Amino acid sequence: MSRLIIKPKDVEVILRVSSSYARRVVRVIKRKNHKEKHQKITVKEFCRDQGLEVNDVILELKEFYKRK
Repeated sequence: MSRLIIKPKDVEVILRVSSSYARRVVRVIKRKNHKEKHQKITVKEFCRDQGLEVNDVILELKEFYKRK
């Protein structure tokens, strides 16, 4: 099962950044995509903004959550 929504914790894992920076990244992506505070960002939107491959991000998240 692949993920549709990405959360700040996921951004932390993928980019290996602090939680405050991850929240900032999510806010910026929301602004760029004209979303309101309560709306979520998708993995595709995150990847497009960060220049990452969707499959790579999904694999990284699967491995991280499998280890937990």
